[in-house]
Amino acid sequence: MTFSAKRLVIAVMLSAGLGVVTFARVAPQAPAEDTISGTITATRIITQNARLTADVTCMVTSASCIQFGASSVTLNLNGFTVTGLADSTMGCPDGPVVTEFSIDTAGRSDVTVQGPELVQQFRGQGVVVNVSARAKVASVTASTNCGSGVFLAGASDSLIEGNLLVRNSRLAASCGGI
Repeated sequence: MTFSAKRLVIAVMLSAGLGVVTFARVAPQAPAEDTISGTITATRIITQNARLTADVTCMVTSASCIQFGASSVTLNLNGFTVTGLADSTMGCPDGPVVTEFSIDTAGRSDVTVQGPELVQQFRGQGVVVNVSARAKVASVTASTNCGSGVFLAGASDSLIEGNLLVRNSRLAASCGGI
């Protein structure tokens, strides 16, 4: 093989190699995200970012409807409603179910519950920030829950802002908002 033929073969091999590299590039992927909608019959534990894609009816009794299972996770209500088992007009005329919450941070840190939308008719608290650090609850409306609309228990360095809390609690134990 002559010197110029060898150059041609090397040039073709290099061009082919570059072509493979060009076609092997992968576009960046969006972060993983769970979607939540419909009827929930057992506690839904979220371990990565999640968003509602339709209204949610919670049929879970004596436990949380949605619970954080990892830190650094955001739940986006995305304009949809989460509805529990309490009476739509009176909340809990027969008393509360103290362990029945809409959303529970469950001791996870750096978690966010982001509205807008409505958490309603839970026989316990609406949103519970439970032994969590740097939790955020923003732009959530909580109504007709038997306990507080947003309940803080052992939370530290957390931000609760822009929420609307209406008609929460019951006659026997008025607690209401936060």
